[in-house]
Amino acid sequence: MEWTFTGLFIISALMLVVSILKSTRAAKAQHTQIDQIHISIMEEINTLQKSIRNIELDQEVLMKEAGLQLSLEEKLFMREVLDLYDRKYSIESIAEMKNVSSSTIQELLAPYQAMKDEGRKVANEN
Repeated sequence: MEWTFTGLFIISALMLVVSILKSTRAAKAQHTQIDQIHISIMEEINTLQKSIRNIELDQEVLMKEAGLQLSLEEKLFMREVLDLYDRKYSIESIAEMKNVSSSTIQELLAPYQAMKDEGRKVANEN
């Protein structure tokens, strides 16, 4: 009887050690996998940041070539107005939100409306 208990105790101790080793290996594998995912995500983020910076530089070059000198506040205002217009807000509601006249918003959006209308005309001519 004592040998049986001793044998069972030794077997359970061995199984405990094997279980701990397996769980440690699995944890290391998961940690390695998480590290690889983290590295790939960081590389993607860096690539996106470079792309954004290139777009910003391109925009700056285009604005200088076109002779436009807008302040930061004017750029932000224009961006917000265009965003609202692209989301199908009416010119009157945009003017109300921004506390400016409808004619001011209409003047700001005129070049962008002309581009959209030209695209529709070409598509409808066929």
